Amino acid sequence: MTKRTAQSSSIKDVAALAGVSIATVSRVVNGVANKASAETVERVRKAIASLEYRTTSAGRDLRQRTSRLVAVLAANLANPAMAAIAASAETALRGRGLVMVLCDTHDQPDLQDEYLREMLAQQARAIVLLGAVESPTLRRLQNSTTPIVFVNRRNPTGHVGSFIGIDNRRAGEDVAQWAVGRGFHKAALIHAPTTSSATRERVVGILAGFAAAGAPIPDHFVLSPNAGDHLNLGLQAAQQLIDMGQAPELVIGTSDLIAFGAARAWREAGFLALPRMIGFDDSPMNEWLASELSSVRIPYDAFGAAIVEAISTADATSQIVLHHRIVERPWQQRI
Repeated sequence: MTKRTAQSSSIKDVAALAGVSIATVSRVVNGVANKASAETVERVRKAIASLEYRTTSAGRDLRQRTSRLVAVLAANLANPAMAAIAASAETALRGRGLVMVLCDTHDQPDLQDEYLREMLAQQARAIVLLGAVESPTLRRLQNSTTPIVFVNRRNPTGHVGSFIGIDNRRAGEDVAQWAVGRGFHKAALIHAPTTSSATRERVVGILAGFAAAGAPIPDHFVLSPNAGDHLNLGLQAAQQLIDMGQAPELVIGTSDLIAFGAARAWREAGFLALPRMIGFDDSPMNEWLASELSSVRIPYDAFGAAIVEAISTADATSQIVLHHRIVERPWQQRI
């Protein structure tokens, strides 16, 4: 049998000779074959040597962007806001002939890294991080040839990265202006961990806005319990306010889910009248399940087109700021 030359051999030839999938060869070539046995890895390497396959051909395939796959790694698909953004992305990508692969990282760095390595091995055309967390693999990818787009949260490594989202600080300031304009001077703020740039910027904007209006929020009215999710975080924070005998005129949650949890705490405590509440995201479910909750609306439908634009331009520093607005709903002291 005539041996193929380095110029004519392909990753498909290597996979056939080794008796494995192309994806397995790709993982070995890219050094991320953590799920393959030692025997499989050795078989692939022998096939590479036998065919004189050059690993640079894998890099060439990647640079040519022949893959139709776009990976979307979401931090929490149980959050209706993230699910809505993912749906918008899928529709827009499909319209461009691309295929979306959706993964839930559950806000866990190790799981995010596992998916990042796998998507690189699959030679994904681009990786969209819908709520990224700091992780070792993400830090190593700062100079990757694969476009990486950060959605909703900015690059947590501190590097400038392609970003799509609202101006969260401005949104926080708008909430403060809205509240003070309606006579709410005694507000409580319940927020998620500020490791998220979206939360951090919202908190900064809210506190700055109230301070500028001469109605600063006191420290004991700013709460962020260590809870596993936003619903329980809101529940625990509101329970703390109830235990302190505090009665704010307005409760601000940095997400709608936090507001949902807080409302439950007051209901379970037997209160007939709840404080006015406002959240962020304006989940698509609000019209159905929380018709009295005011919220900062994020334009979910606009994310898909923005993601396609960011991938197409491949500008690692592009910043696409989407417009938000406050949706005010009639308050009847219940959610």
